[in-house]
Amino acid sequence: MTNGFKTLGGNYNYGQADKAIGKDLIANLDLVATDPVVSFRTTIWFWMTPQGNKPSSHDVITGRWSPSAADTSAGRVPGYGVITNIINGGLECGHGQDDRVASRIEFYRRYSQILGVSPGDNLDCYNQRPFA
Repeated sequence: MTNGFKTLGGNYNYGQADKAIGKDLIANLDLVATDPVVSFRTTIWFWMTPQGNKPSSHDVITGRWSPSAADTSAGRVPGYGVITNIINGGLECGHGQDDRVASRIEFYRRYSQILGVSPGDNLDCYNQRPFA
């Protein structure tokens, strides 16, 4: 079940998020899907927090992230495509055209237009290797 916010995948994310927001998510996995406050808090935590060798989505979108040499050689360059890679790269990135990525880009472009901002460059992750 989802409520529209980012759901967490894997015990690692649940374990890190429960420490950050002070809820026992491992013992109560459904809280992220059923409690709107917990869902919002975990979504903001995921957006703002670097994960292992991944930058935070916030740092990417605000221009605070600079790719390392390893990122550059993996095709990971600043732009919305890296955010898709952070969120779901293992499933959606690095294997060419993907309808899920194209759908994300269209939503992003639409909301950028509504907000009157440029979506920027490097919107897809088709040729980016996923983060390890």
